[in-house]
Amino acid sequence: MLTTANSELLSIPEVQSAIAAGESLFLAGSREALSQLPQGNWIGGTIPYFMADEGGLMSEDRIFVTKIPDFALEVKAADYGPENLADLYREAPANGFTFLVLPASTEVHKTFAEQAPSYDGFLFRPVLGWVTGVRVDHIGKEAPAVFNGKAGRAFDARGAALHVTLPANKAVDLEIVNIFESGGGKLIRFQEAGFRVSKCFIDGKPTNLAEYITSKRIPLEFPLVGEYNGSAINVSFQSVDATAGTVDLYAPVFPDVDYHFAKPVEDYAGAFGNAIPAEEVRPAFDCNCILNYLYGKLEGKTTGRVTGPITFGEIAHLLLNQTMVQLYFRDIE
Repeated sequence: MLTTANSELLSIPEVQSAIAAGESLFLAGSREALSQLPQGNWIGGTIPYFMADEGGLMSEDRIFVTKIPDFALEVKAADYGPENLADLYREAPANGFTFLVLPASTEVHKTFAEQAPSYDGFLFRPVLGWVTGVRVDHIGKEAPAVFNGKAGRAFDARGAALHVTLPANKAVDLEIVNIFESGGGKLIRFQEAGFRVSKCFIDGKPTNLAEYITSKRIPLEFPLVGEYNGSAINVSFQSVDATAGTVDLYAPVFPDVDYHFAKPVEDYAGAFGNAIPAEEVRPAFDCNCILNYLYGKLEGKTTGRVTGPITFGEIAHLLLNQTMVQLYFRDIE
């Protein structure tokens, strides 16, 4: 049987009261909003975009709150840099999960994206969360940040984690909702992992990816779709520089993975509504990608019954793009 936690968009005073009452919280809000919170057992990351009950919106004076349920045995806040990121899995509970937030376009973001699959404990210790960001019109002017509420500190270049230990009769399920699928067509492969690529092989022929995308006028709002151990994982396009012959991505590609351009999606909101399982309860946590929000024009629109932050990258074991990530608690009979 599935159970849920309390997740909702609240005012700053309401969140301050919850922290003062000793609640353990996972938070999303603007830097200004999160900076007004007292110390306590919480972590958070900067984001001003949300999926609320009334639909997609932007708010800099409200905070999306995910309350850790009362049945949790222990909740510990910590922060990590590139030098000790692998410790995250060693310190994660044997039965439980870890919420993780990483500031966008930082070394710790890059390190997790490229190295997490090689860490001891990967897939066996559930890790989920998202990449922090700022208002789209403030990108490059304002740095995204994460907050370790226990330490009372904000970081622009470190990640923050909340390790949650569960009792033996509880477990978690991580769900990835991906409205994209391979469009078939030409097979794309890469020889090196990375966020910036130039050379690739298309149907076995050496090709410059930037030149190929430009010449074929391939729309960038639809990602590459790779097959990772039987799962379809998106890699979204950030920019294409045909002159330099480079393509910048929001997640790294990896060697020995088959990629295709995604099949176009016409109705984002409807596609998410149709893809979300009709569970009796809402997920305990949910986040959706900023690219879906922008390309799908989701402001004012709902995506099924789920609510949560709109993020600059999603985490469900590994870094994801243009997906919705959900957490469910499950009773073990």
